[in-house]
Amino acid sequence: MCRSIHRLRDGTEIFDRQAMEEASRQYVRKVSGFSKPAAHNQDAFDKAVADIADATERLMASLQIGRP
Repeated sequence: MCRSIHRLRDGTEIFDRQAMEEASRQYVRKVSGFSKPAAHNQDAFDKAVADIADATERLMASLQIGRP
């Protein structure tokens, strides 16, 4: 869907929370169609970014990397 969203894993290294939030922000911008939301949409935008970053962090924590 969006080629500008960066991978958050390089081999066995999982990137930090900041990288997850940046990727989440890219995703929300893409699906919402807003690169910068209006003031009245900022809370919804920020909550979506946080929710997606949380889900991403849970996903990365549950992955079994480097195991057969």
